[in-house]
Amino acid sequence: MRIGELARSAGVTVKALRYYESLGLLSPARLPNGYRDYDAHAVRVAREIASLSRLGIPVEATRPFVDCLAAGERHADDCPASLAGYQRAIDDLTARIASLTARRATLVAHLRAAAHRSRTDTTTAPPPPRGGEGHPMDDDLTRLPAGLPVPEDDGAADHLPGTPLPHLELPDTSGGLVALDRLGPGRTVLYIYPLTGRPDRDLPTGWDTIPGARGCTPEACGFRDHHADLLAAGANRVHGLSSQPSPYQREVVDRLHLPFTVLSDPALTLAAVLKLPTFEADGRVFYRRLTLIARDAAVEHVFYPVFPPDQHAAQVLDWLRAHPL
Repeated sequence: MRIGELARSAGVTVKALRYYESLGLLSPARLPNGYRDYDAHAVRVAREIASLSRLGIPVEATRPFVDCLAAGERHADDCPASLAGYQRAIDDLTARIASLTARRATLVAHLRAAAHRSRTDTTTAPPPPRGGEGHPMDDDLTRLPAGLPVPEDDGAADHLPGTPLPHLELPDTSGGLVALDRLGPGRTVLYIYPLTGRPDRDLPTGWDTIPGARGCTPEACGFRDHHADLLAAGANRVHGLSSQPSPYQREVVDRLHLPFTVLSDPALTLAAVLKLPTFEADGRVFYRRLTLIARDAAVEHVFYPVFPPDQHAAQVLDWLRAHPL
């Protein structure tokens, strides 16, 4: 077939085919009149090169796949050299992602610095809009803004005291599993929260307007700062719990230097079993903020609603001191 027919059959341009040929990836026969003559194998090769190019593999790097087809293999990636070609492409993407991530972090830092200058400027220009916990323009994620709506006690946790904890194993940020019905002797403080913000992530729309939603970072910092006091007051262990995945939670644990692990329950299984209160935002379901004091595999005490979250660890500490074992 002529080059135009090959281009139509393979779904590529004539210019692309000439480039493939210049690299030696296509080797057409020559007719007596000098015209190129392509066979069915050339169609397959051209299609394969185009497919690999769409995956981000440069045309120049497709030779192992073309050679694999030339060797008679059924698929272009049936050969070890083809697998190595995939790996090189993956390594290249990984390096590019790391570079882009670093550039994005630098841009976020510049944005935060510029926004801070704008907010502290003494001119009459209005400050830039705030984004909510975890927004890049927030100076301090541990700060709880004024005027947040106060959550009301709707009775959604009244049934919990005395309820046995279910046999549910949840992954924690140490890489292990924590069985809620085998937490160990003594008391466990399990504070449950909706979502911890990060400087490089936006939170759901209207997060600050949802009663009880804002303040997960200040709450976590409170349990961090009072951790030793909580243990001294009779708590044998402290855990956080949210529906966020463990990798996300591990970043928060590292960034905030939390001395305890956080449990991940992305399917909100505990909410379903114990009928814990939840709410929706941006089409997603989140835990409402509450804290369980567990003892002997059952709920001994419940804090609900929790407000303000930045003072909650001190509230738990006061209760432990007032109710010694």
